[in-house]
Amino acid sequence: MAMIFETPAALLAQVGEQLGHSEWINVEQSRIDQFAEATGDHQWIHVDPARAAGGPFGACIAHGYLTLALVNLFLPQIVEVRGISMGVNYGCDKVRFPNVVRAGSRVRGSAQLVAAEEVKGGVQATIRVSVEIEGEERPGCVVDTISRYYPA
Repeated sequence: MAMIFETPAALLAQVGEQLGHSEWINVEQSRIDQFAEATGDHQWIHVDPARAAGGPFGACIAHGYLTLALVNLFLPQIVEVRGISMGVNYGCDKVRFPNVVRAGSRVRGSAQLVAAEEVKGGVQATIRVSVEIEGEERPGCVVDTISRYYPA
């Protein structure tokens, strides 16, 4: 269940707080293949299970940018800001891929509010999202997402 902020200004008082986790999802080979189709990135390490089985990771792995894109699925499950006319993705800082996500893995997002500040007409929040991999110590992705929320 998402942590709810009744207004964008409510974010300002919660800097440093853990926001929670998303639901677990499976990163199946079919999702990886669809991402390869959408981006034109058909590198064998992602889309050739037979060849990847003999590769450095023993299986196909998700594209790093697929893992990053899943953050967009996870964030609304973790945080909800109410009382807004709109919220926009403003950007990302410090994107890292410390671990591979093997086909068939389960992943979820874990988030912390690392910064919040007033900007012209609204509040800008930086939320660090780690894409956790079930059974692994290191996450598949860590990114500082930047969102802007404009009050209604």
